[in-house]
Amino acid sequence: MRYWRIPAATHASTCSLVSKALLYALIAAAGNILGALAVTRRAVRELRVIELLVAFGAGFMLSVAVVELLPTAFSRSGSIAPVLVLGGYLAVHLTQHTVTPHFHFGEETHPISSVAGTSALIGLLLHTFFDGVAIASAFLVRPGLGVMVFVAIFLHKLPEGVTISSIMMAGGRTGPRAVGAAALLGMATLVGVVLTDAVGFLVQHGLALSAGVTIYVAASNLVPEFQSKKGWKLPAAFFAGAAIFFLTKTLLEGVT
Repeated sequence: MRYWRIPAATHASTCSLVSKALLYALIAAAGNILGALAVTRRAVRELRVIELLVAFGAGFMLSVAVVELLPTAFSRSGSIAPVLVLGGYLAVHLTQHTVTPHFHFGEETHPISSVAGTSALIGLLLHTFFDGVAIASAFLVRPGLGVMVFVAIFLHKLPEGVTISSIMMAGGRTGPRAVGAAALLGMATLVGVVLTDAVGFLVQHGLALSAGVTIYVAASNLVPEFQSKKGWKLPAAFFAGAAIFFLTKTLLEGVT
């Protein structure tokens, strides 16, 4: 079995990359809270913008996963990469749509049971943990890849905050508890960064698992949220997300 070998680096440079990943993960985690605040404050305009970000983020995330994460993951993880990618994809489906009885991205507007809210939170924690793994793993490969993965994750953090906070409130929780649930998702992302640096398996194979998770979130969670909606704005935002990815990739490659 062939494994991708990480280039030799000093301890100081590795710590610097992890610290940078942690900072970006903190900013991404703040997106969870901002999305939750848009729900608890009934900020209608912000919620409409976040709806567009669902489509835009899906296009950007899918492009990052296919063009950047998959090739790098196959290089790092060798022959077991396809199994790890599939494992990441299946794990998210298991936690969000098999174990969890009620889950969809976007604002929840119908009353649900408090148990459904708790199970949705548990289901999202795995995928937000791998958000952190993806950011850390990408920065350890190269900073430019880390920035692209961060942007992809931040774009879906806002609707993710909307999702969990609205589900919690639909289940009878108060506004502060709904925001607290979103904050827990952000903390899971930070834990993902820290553990990636500490666990050798995640350093080597975290990107492959994260690729499967990212593909699921983009193609199976976000895309269905706007496919059935009428109008041209959401499809345009989706294709714009893919186009902006290639522009971002070109700009980052020009300065690194």
